[in-house]
Formats: sequence, C-alpha cells, structure tokens
Amino acid sequence: MSETDGHPAWEGRTLLVVSTNYAPEETGIGPYAAQLAEHWAASGAETHVLTGMPHYPAWRTEEGYRGVWRVTERRAGVLVHRRRHYVPSRQTALRRGAFEASVLAHGLLPPAVPRPPDAVVSQMPSLAGGVLGARLAHRHRVPYLPVVQDLMGAAAEQSGIRGGGRAAAVAAAAESHVLRRAALVGVIHESFVPRVAGYGVDPGRIRVVPNWSHVPVPSADRRATRARLGWDEDVPVILHSGNMGLKQGLEVLVDAARLAPDVRVVLMGDGSRRGALRERAAGLRNLDFLPPADARDFTDVLAAADVLAVTQRASVLDMSVPSKLTSYFVSGRPVVASVAEGGGTAQEVQRSGAGVLVAPEDPAALLSAVRELVEAPARAAALGANGPRHVARHLGREAALARFDALLTEALADAQGRPRR
Repeated sequence: MSETDGHPAWEGRTLLVVSTNYAPEETGIGPYAAQLAEHWAASGAETHVLTGMPHYPAWRTEEGYRGVWRVTERRAGVLVHRRRHYVPSRQTALRRGAFEASVLAHGLLPPAVPRPPDAVVSQMPSLAGGVLGARLAHRHRVPYLPVVQDLMGAAAEQSGIRGGGRAAAVAAAAESHVLRRAALVGVIHESFVPRVAGYGVDPGRIRVVPNWSHVPVPSADRRATRARLGWDEDVPVILHSGNMGLKQGLEVLVDAARLAPDVRVVLMGDGSRRGALRERAAGLRNLDFLPPADARDFTDVLAAADVLAVTQRASVLDMSVPSKLTSYFVSGRPVVASVAEGGGTAQEVQRSGAGVLVAPEDPAALLSAVRELVEAPARAAALGANGPRHVARHLGREAALARFDALLTEALADAQGRPRR
C-alpha cells in the first residue's frame, strides 16, 4: 500500500464504522470512534459511520437531536448516519436491553452508500452495534473487525446492575456469536484477551489496539484555574472525571468526603448514578458536583487537582479499562486507583508509574493514600510526571492509529487471499 505524508493511503476504499457512540460526544468511546473514522477519511477512504444520537455521558439525547428519527451529516470528511434509539435515564438490565434492542431495530435500515464497503469496523461494548456490524459485513462479504472497548457479558456480571445475573449469560452468548464471526478482533487491553479467547475466538486472531490520548496538554496557570473553580490552595482536592455509572463505584468518594471534611472531593461529569450520588452526599460541604468540562479547558481542570481518582467496584476485573486514564496521564497529576488488584485498570496504572493502588470500595484506604501524596509533594510530583512520559512512549495518537491501519491492512490482505463464500 502506498504512503502519503507518512500515513497509509486508503484511496479507492470504502470503510464503514459502526459505533453507537460518536462525536460530538467528548468522553468515553465517542472520541475514539470519531478520530479513527476521521483518520481514515483524511487518508483517502470514503468513510461512513452508522451511529446513534448523541447522549453520553448524561444518558439524555442532546437537544438538537431530540425527536429526530434519521439524519445524515458530514463531520470532518466523514458521512455520519444517525439512527434514533431509546435512552434510559436509569440503568437496569431490562432498560439496557431495551436500549440495545432499539439500537438494533433502528440500525437495521443500512446507510445509503454509493458502493459497498471494503470492511466493516464496529466499536463494542454495544452488542447491537456488534450484531449490526457483523450483519453488514456478512451481507457484503467483507472482513468484519470488532474492537472491544468493554465486555458487556462481564459488565452485566461484575457491575452490579439490577438483573445483571440473568443478563450476563445472554450478553456473553451474543458477544461470543459476534466475535467468532470476525476476521480479526481488536481489544484495547491485553487483560481482555483470555475472556475473548474463552468465547471461542482463536487467540491468533486477537490483536491489542490500545486507546490513545486524545486531549491537549494542560496550558493554563494552575493557581488561576483553582481560583476560578473556588478551590483553596491549602485544601487538597481529589477529582474524579467521567461517567457516573454503577461500575465506577463512586460511593467510595462520597464516603471519603464524609470522613475527611478537610479534603475537597470533586465529581466532574454526568451519568445514570449522578442523582443517587447527590442524594448520598446531601449535607456535605466539601463535595462538589461539576458538569463535564469543555474540551478547551478539560485538562487544565484535571491539572488543577492535587490527586485524580479512578474508582471501580471490587467486582470489576476484566470488563473495562477506563478511557479517562489516558487523559489523567496527560494532566501530570498523580492518580489514586481504588480498583481490584490484577484487573486491567490496575495493570495500566502500575505500567504507567503515575499512581498508586488502594483496595476498592474502601474510603479510609483511599484517603490514606491521598494524604500520603499531599504530605510528600516530591513523590506526588514524580508520579505525576510519569504520566506524560507514559503517554509519549505508549499512548500517542499516531502510533495507535497506525495499529488500526495494520489491523485493517491485515484483514483486507487475508480476505483477498481466500475465496469469498
């Protein structure tokens, strides 16, 4: 394949990306799906995306898309085909099932494209997105490439969602069916490999394609940002940014705030558990709920905190590696990870050298780690400095997108080398 400005050229190719989440969503999987599609479009491919209406992390359809059933729009050279779907404000296994069913039903109307795609790439955890991607690839007899960002079967089992025990077997069966139909399977972390292989996927067809850092480095004066946010210089600030869902187990931070009135805890973001967390935090003067920060000053806000927190329920092991970590590392602040030891999140924090691990769902242990870092600023600074170095070495956008190019190149070469059925 020819090269253009150092990047593979995809002229003459048509690619279809299926992802329930997409820009303008600024957190979670949406930014990765968008930047991948935009990369291929900029490299010469006619790139289409089949997606839903923007709704994450608030789990509310954005105002400009409410009441819309279907729309096609062009974003950064990509043709984006949106389909309406149900958006549950509260997460239960039944509601999540209804969400997936609506994505599947409305996505069955395929996007109108001038010519069939050469390959179909889907972003999972959306089971419906995985099924739609596999179905479209089968229809056109082209390679199907699912990228596993989260595992829904494991999520139903580990996240504590109501009705999750019954849903786990159904979700796992669907994931197994979809992944076994793939030409190659991408996973964002090696901790996913054993479970994906356990679904019947040949380990020789699994490729690790890590997420990358997609946010700018901090640029604002840290003291000025703290002053703007009303954070006293003498009060340690623990900040959690991102989705407020079940698997995050954010109750540990609310309880930590209750134990330590001399520490400010900040929950920045949105999600299905935000209301319940606010109720739990009633009366706490040292706990703030902030809306998601604008993309322009997101990392400046992260960098203004003393410690960044990533939390998960103790049961979460191999279902998810939070995308927030790539942004945390860019900020240059130390990370305290209240997560299960041995899980993918713990592995990534240890690999980066940018943080410390504490027992999950243990507010006293979390506070102890925070106080140790506050009282040892040199150690905290050293840990924080490891984050940007880890990003530069392992989480760069160019290298990550090159891995996706390699994944696509391999699948297309394999498809050309064997007869179509």
